[in-house]
Parts: sequence; structure tokens; C-alpha cells
Amino acid sequence: MRVCSICLDGFRNYTNFSASFDPGVNVIWGENAQGKTNLLEAIGFLSGARSHRARGDRELISFQRDQGTITAQVDSRDRTFLIEAQLARGRRRKLLVNRVKLKTAAELTGIVQTVLFCPEDLALIKSGAAERRAFLDHAICQLRPRYGEALAQYHKLLDHKTRILRDWEKNPSLLEVLEDFNEAMARAGALLIHYRAHFVGKLAPRAAQIQRDFSGDREELTLSYQTVGTVRNPLGPTVSIYEDLRAHQDSHRRAELEARSCLSGPHKDDLAAWIDGQPARQFASQGQTRTAALSLKLAERELFEDDTGQWPVLLLDDVLSELDARRQDFVLDRITGGQVFITSCEAPAGEISRGKILHIHQGALVDSPN
Repeated sequence: MRVCSICLDGFRNYTNFSASFDPGVNVIWGENAQGKTNLLEAIGFLSGARSHRARGDRELISFQRDQGTITAQVDSRDRTFLIEAQLARGRRRKLLVNRVKLKTAAELTGIVQTVLFCPEDLALIKSGAAERRAFLDHAICQLRPRYGEALAQYHKLLDHKTRILRDWEKNPSLLEVLEDFNEAMARAGALLIHYRAHFVGKLAPRAAQIQRDFSGDREELTLSYQTVGTVRNPLGPTVSIYEDLRAHQDSHRRAELEARSCLSGPHKDDLAAWIDGQPARQFASQGQTRTAALSLKLAERELFEDDTGQWPVLLLDDVLSELDARRQDFVLDRITGGQVFITSCEAPAGEISRGKILHIHQGALVDSPN
């Protein structure tokens, strides 16, 4: 799997930009605020039409422009795909593959998968549960389109139920449909829990081994998927998880009405981490948490290769500068397979053996020495 080339028109600070990429390592360097992260953002957008730092498509369009376009040639599954994302203010985006309009953005994930590691991810272990749920959701959505559909449905149902619980005293008739929303949420939620539990079950041993390698066998990383307490076996069939969720909803009905909020469900799940038996969020050092976050991302990358037979495109956004020399060397040694994009504020000290160097200045490609 590789992104062969990309053209950007009216995307972020790129007025009109095109570049071709190496199937190995691509180092994108330049001073701050020149567009390095924007370029990685455009590449990441190819896998699911979502940005890791924008709330909506309008933020991706250049100032003083009404529309923007990302066009890329991608080799995947022994085929060549032309992917085009047309973004515009005031109307819905249009996604095309080989000039055929897609019905949903989820169809892109069958073509391109990406793993992004940015400086914010170094705090993944210390962050709240929402960030770790987002990590799980983004990874599983790329591997299992059905999961993405269930996730979107669950969030929509949660919004409706939250409004019912908030307003039922003023409008008691809302309670007549509460049971219907509970039923639908339990069915969608059972799928989320099922997929998350199986993903973490594969992620945990892989991340633990990477952490051991990272630390020279000095640190043991343990991951645990935490979901609704009444779910007896998250790895079990979805019908059993559904029944456990329904039982929990029934037992908490009065409490939710009094609290006017949805008290539990997969929207409160967490991926808990321990290092040497101690909760990492409370007791791990800065170095340990950075290593653990790197282990999660590198393990995610390896799981993608296990599942699809192809390495996902790895995006490292100004991460190496945040790491000490030993951790930098470990990361670079671990990513020998697949296509990699690395941003840096400084030019590489010398030529790279298997790759390409691109210098970005004010949204333009200055030179490409190799």
C-alpha cells in the first residue's frame, strides 16, 4: 500500500501543489508553519475522509477560497486507484474513486489505511478516556466498516436519548419513546463492545512486546479494555452482550431519569494501561508514558499488516524531535516495512538510503534532492 502522488488545490495553505512519493521513507522538512503537517493531514484524509485536527471540512479549505481538492494516486491490493476529495463551503463534500462517486466515506478505508503519530499522541496514556476511545475507534473503523456504521448510529442515538433525559420533566410524553432508544442503543452498543474487545485482545500482547523491546525487558505494559460492568464477556457473542446491556439499562432507568443523563454505555469505555503493575495514568514517568504511547501506535500498525497483508501508510508528524536519541533509533528501526512520511523542522543530516526528501516552504515544494 502506497500513496504514489498527491495534488492539492485550495487545501489549507496549498494553493496549487503536486508531489510524488517514494514507496519507502519520505522526509518532509521545513520551518514551522510552512505546511508540513497540512500535507500529512491531506494524506491521512485519504483513509476515511477525516482530519485529526479539524472539526469540519470548511477548516480544510484555503482562506479566500470557496472550494478545495485533494487528488491522489494510490497503489493498494495490486491495483491503482485515483482518489479525489472535493471540498466546498456551503455544500456537502464529494468523494470519488476512479471517477466513481462514493456513497460513504467508509469505502475509502478499504483502499487506504493510515496510522498517524503526532506530538499530542505522546500524552495518550495520561489523557482522559475519550482520547483512548478515539484511538480505538479510528483504528477499528479502518479495519471493520461495519464498526464505523454502528459507531455513527450509536452516537446519533445517544444524542437523542440525552435530549429525552434532559427534557422529560417538561415533556413527559418523551418517555414513551425512551424504551425504543434503549433497545436500539443496546444493539449498536453490543457491536461496539464486541469489536473493541477483540481488537484490544490482539493489541495488548503486541504492545506489551514492543514495550519490552523498547525498555530492554525492564518494563511490562498491560492493557485492559474496560466497559459496562454488567457485560460478563466482552469477547462473547453480540447477542449476549446485548442482553447484558439491556439488563443494565433496566436497572439504571430511575437513576438516569433523576440524573437527566445517560450514565453508562460504550460511550464511557476506556483502554486502561498499567506499567509494572501500576496504573500508568497516575504513576508512570514521562519517559514511560511516551514509550507506552509509541508502543500502542506501533502495535496498531503491525495489527493492520496482520489483518490486511499490507503495511498501512505511517505518518510521523514532528514526533522524533520530541524523543531522545534512543527512542528515535528504536522507532526508526521498527518501521522497516511499508511507506512512511516523517516531518521535521530540519533537513536530514545526509541522504537517506531508501527514500526521498521534500523541502516545503510556504505551501510549495522547494526542492527534492533525492
